[in-house]
Amino acid sequence: MAKNSYQIRDEDIEVTHVKGSGPGGQHRNKRMTGVRIKHLPTGLLVTATERRSQEQNRAAAMERMKNKLSDLYKTPKVRIKTKSSRRSVEERLTEKHKVSQKKESRRVTRGDFEK
Repeated sequence: MAKNSYQIRDEDIEVTHVKGSGPGGQHRNKRMTGVRIKHLPTGLLVTATERRSQEQNRAAAMERMKNKLSDLYKTPKVRIKTKSSRRSVEERLTEKHKVSQKKESRRVTRGDFEK
């Protein structure tokens, strides 16, 4: 599924308008320009408050919602396992052999107790 190809129906979303916070002075503090969109079937929530226009914030929030939904429904690529090189297999086996030899030398046998 390509990015932003998910279609959002109007009855599937709930749009609320909020006051923006942060720097921006009187215009930002007294206007309800922030937009919060909730996708009802999934419960996803996105907010856009960075612009001074409610229409621009709505468009930005819808874009974010489409991105989130397409990421949610995207199936991950199947990973194809690569074959280990002969050299790496040989190195791993020689290292395992060294470790086993070290453990074998530390092992106490029955004959050691009878002396």
